[in-house]
Amino acid sequence: MKSIFTFLLILFSFSVQAQNEALFNNATEAYNKGDYNKAIENYLEIVEAGQHSAELYFNLGNSYYKINQVAPSIYYYEKALLLKPNDTDIKNNLGYAQNMTLDAIELMPETGLSKVYQEITGFLSFDQWAYAAVVFMILFVLLYIGFYYLKYATQKRIAFITSIVSLLIAIVSVIFAFLQYADFEADQPAIVFDNEVKVTAEPNERSQAVFTLHEGTKLNVLEELKDYKKIRIADGQTGWLNSQSIRLLKDF
Repeated sequence: MKSIFTFLLILFSFSVQAQNEALFNNATEAYNKGDYNKAIENYLEIVEAGQHSAELYFNLGNSYYKINQVAPSIYYYEKALLLKPNDTDIKNNLGYAQNMTLDAIELMPETGLSKVYQEITGFLSFDQWAYAAVVFMILFVLLYIGFYYLKYATQKRIAFITSIVSLLIAIVSVIFAFLQYADFEADQPAIVFDNEVKVTAEPNERSQAVFTLHEGTKLNVLEELKDYKKIRIADGQTGWLNSQSIRLLKDF
């Protein structure tokens, strides 16, 4: 009975994959013909089926950009960039879409120490740092075992020193993985989807507006209270806005 269930599950998986591939091909064909709304419809159907990929989000961003939909194009370019952070095509097209936004927000200047920290910990993602830690820990164990079985003093010395270095690298990798994961969890980016939204000092309708944002602007969500979210923009300003005005990027 269990084998039949497994077979049906595999068969269903292949069926869904084939259906998604057909939708992707149809969407790409529609895009090439200039029918961008049809392309969007097919791409979104794949997303709703639970498939996520940088290519899929990149194509969605392109499709929305072609019909001058600022917020959705930036939203899907940013999602694609989360999955492929170093892709130059995604970065270039995102830049074009960001030129269509109304808000000109200056970035907060980074300190030298902050830049160094970002460069070092950002060299790998948190899962890549974790894999590196596992590899170097295994290497440490193998070299430490080799230290006892090697015959010559020089070989023993090299094995011992290399094992200690591997252990230190493994420990550092674990620390960097933890720091990267903490930064990843703390970073909750979102895109403004309303044409214009007032950011208030407090999470209620009676509160005074402190500044205004427009569609396509990227921000970071700090906390949530009922129907409001506290946000921070790139220049460091904070405030509250209605949760319905934005869409979180890390929703997959």
